Amino acid sequence: MIRRALLVLMLSLAVPACADARGGLPDFTSLVEELAPVVVNISTSHHLGLYDDGDDEGMSEQTWDLLFGHGDDFMPMPDEEAESLGSGLIIGADGLILTNYHVVRDAAEIVVKLNDRRQLAAEIIGHDERSDLALLSIAAEGLPVARIGDPREMRVGEWVLAIGSPFGFDYSVTAGIVSAKSRSLRTEQYVPFIQTDVAINPGSSGGPLFNLDGEVVGLNSQIFSRTGGFMGLSFAIPIDLAMNVARQLRETGEVRRGWLGVVMDDVDRDWARALSLDRPEGALVTRVIDDSPAADADIRAGDVIVRFNEREVFDSGRLPPLVGISEIGPALPMTVMRDGGAIQLSVTLTQLPEPAAVNRWLQDSEDLSIWGMRLGDLAPVQRQALGEGMRGVQVRALQAGAAQSAGLHESDVILVVDEKPARLAAQVVTQLGEVPAGDSVALQLMRDGEQFRLVLEAPE
Repeated sequence: MIRRALLVLMLSLAVPACADARGGLPDFTSLVEELAPVVVNISTSHHLGLYDDGDDEGMSEQTWDLLFGHGDDFMPMPDEEAESLGSGLIIGADGLILTNYHVVRDAAEIVVKLNDRRQLAAEIIGHDERSDLALLSIAAEGLPVARIGDPREMRVGEWVLAIGSPFGFDYSVTAGIVSAKSRSLRTEQYVPFIQTDVAINPGSSGGPLFNLDGEVVGLNSQIFSRTGGFMGLSFAIPIDLAMNVARQLRETGEVRRGWLGVVMDDVDRDWARALSLDRPEGALVTRVIDDSPAADADIRAGDVIVRFNEREVFDSGRLPPLVGISEIGPALPMTVMRDGGAIQLSVTLTQLPEPAAVNRWLQDSEDLSIWGMRLGDLAPVQRQALGEGMRGVQVRALQAGAAQSAGLHESDVILVVDEKPARLAAQVVTQLGEVPAGDSVALQLMRDGEQFRLVLEAPE
């Protein structure tokens, strides 16, 4: 009897425990029923020309191989159309839809399929390549509209839900958690991505990411994969940024972003120690572009930006999105660390130029030449070879001038300039440029693993 009583007691305790464990997991069923109508399927057709990449005598070899394979037994066929699939989010009852730009790029025709099975032609109101967003419009009224949430209120580890059309399967639902916030990717430097482990595959692009309150917090955009398939790393564009882009596209047809005009790197332990920082954080300015807002604000190479417009800058990836969304025109506060102390500066942003102009200025800023030598910053592996706590600037090229006459060689590493550590090429160029003509400057150099001193005379 005692054994039976104990068994009954154990079973009675086990059942509620199991129920509590299962009850602790979210139930998405009611959310999906509520949210599915604001998600759309997007299909596009792309006109695939056979002669556009080739010479005047016919199609390109790449196009031929893509369509027909190798060999001489195939004959050219008329131009064909290729189809692609994606997802989108209804943000206006009058037919406004937000999606990724790469979903509709170069599309000859765009068709939007609604949850009620209607299929309507769409046109592009505007697009923004830098954030990979596009705003579409369909001829419809009274559509259900997504509720917009605040991604800043999200916490890492909370549940999120995605609805999209992976591989063309309409209204597929996947769920996961927020893995990280404010991720910086090289593909879009002006987007602080939300990282999740929600399963995202081709066709899910442009679909919404929801929180458990049924609010949209992001637009699924990219995955990280070495196989082409999902590997547990998905990235979504924060919805507040996406809605800001959509508003500008609807009102003006273009997106205005702030521009600072600096080249940046992350702060490592050596820089943190040199600047008396408690920890390696902030955006290290390695170069300042001439005639840029940064130059006008007296930002210098070697400064570490730790606050911008009242927001913390934890690393170099956080700064571009902050600058991009900041207002153009008024003076904005910023804090930089310089020579071991904090300095308060004020900067007035201008509009971010076209990519071609930015690339041209960046190339010009990389030409750090003085006294007949072209200097460059060391790569991380080169810094490691110098030893812990050491930095330097490399002589990339030499021509007739004071440096060559004094005995410098290509690949020499400048460690010290007049008792000041040489940490950045831009700093060394500035420092040497301030030496009066005819005066001498002492350099500490490393060549083939050996250190030595050399004296240069500033040219007349």
